[in-house]
Amino acid sequence: MNIPRSRQNFLQEISQPDDRINLTKAALYIAQEEYPNLDIHIYLNILDGIANEIEKRLPPERYPLRTIQIINQYLYDELGYTGNNDNYYDPRNSFLNEVIDRRTGIPITLSLVYLEIARRLDFPLVGINMPGHFLIRPEFQDVGIFVDTFNRGEILFEQDCETRLTEIYGYQMKLQASFTEPVSHRQLLARMLTNLKLIYLNRQDLSRALATVELILLLFPEIPRELRDRGLLYYQLGYSSKAYRDLGVYLAIVPNADDADIINRLLQELSREI
Repeated sequence: MNIPRSRQNFLQEISQPDDRINLTKAALYIAQEEYPNLDIHIYLNILDGIANEIEKRLPPERYPLRTIQIINQYLYDELGYTGNNDNYYDPRNSFLNEVIDRRTGIPITLSLVYLEIARRLDFPLVGINMPGHFLIRPEFQDVGIFVDTFNRGEILFEQDCETRLTEIYGYQMKLQASFTEPVSHRQLLARMLTNLKLIYLNRQDLSRALATVELILLLFPEIPRELRDRGLLYYQLGYSSKAYRDLGVYLAIVPNADDADIINRLLQELSREI
């Protein structure tokens, strides 16, 4: 099987200990699936340049709020980065090269840009996998603030996060501790890919959806839902033996799944084809 070079690079990058994964490189390897001729060094250099410009503006005492303010001024006011409200589900919002070129994106990709700039400044930030809206926060004890990169680096407190959740879901939501837990590098990449997968599924772009699921499974090889979805995509694309294998593994892991009856019927159908 001819594995694309981008995927080999992605696998090599994520095979390291989580804290050593270079998020910029991993995200650009994802983008190379769509843009095979993409030169990742161009974008590494762009982020280096942004960080260097911000470095010149930082005071000797790097208090979190002041540092965030200076990053925000340069990133949003001078460079013009913005959240893409007009075309939120454009796949380009999920590709780091496009986000940097167009200076627009969705919460998770703008957060990735922000995190990677902060890392170059030795300013510790972490991603926060809040449902419906990805945030970041300073990794200092008891700071108690969050940064909304989609809304020009707006500073949020816990009550603001609850308000944001209520706006997203349309009913009163309590901010649970799990909503503000920092994510690993692998989890951040998986959420990026999940967003992209859903966009492709909604567009019925099955081949691209399949490629995205395959990348998710490189990060987390035994997620039952992703094994099932890959099996269903194989089925729809006519890869019967691959579909049979994945759907069989899915039921072996979760034999009492809510969709077990449907999957069993599919397996019976597939068994007659292979």
